[in-house]
Amino acid sequence: MSIEENKAVVGRWFTEFWGKEFNPAVVDELAAPDIRFEYSLHEPLRGRDAVRAFAEKFRAAFPDLNFWGTADLIAEGDYVVGQWEGGGTHTGEAFDDMPLGALPANTGKTMQFTGTTVLKVENGLITEEIGLDDGIAALSQLGLIREA
Repeated sequence: MSIEENKAVVGRWFTEFWGKEFNPAVVDELAAPDIRFEYSLHEPLRGRDAVRAFAEKFRAAFPDLNFWGTADLIAEGDYVVGQWEGGGTHTGEAFDDMPLGALPANTGKTMQFTGTTVLKVENGLITEEIGLDDGIAALSQLGLIREA
């Protein structure tokens, strides 16, 4: 696929997976069956089912979760890089997929943070999504770590 086609796949993923209106079907449509999915704030995942379950659990805890791009996508070969900002308010279910502690249900705490993600697109499917996020900001805002 061309660089522009790869960017279109990632653009749709960012909108339908990470955007305000989550479309669970996009996981089967755009993620490879054995997608590798890693962010510093969450356990590494492998496979569509694990990625879908993560998204559903994250959104059940943060119903207003939303991430959006902050710069044009950059692409070279099979790789597409995106910068983003986002967050949400914890008004839903308990959430325990954080490296330091868990949140009980409905804490009302808000997180907003930034990051950069590198995605690999092969034959029209995302085979890897590896992100580097400002986890310290999110964990601080959620009260899971404190300033020294």
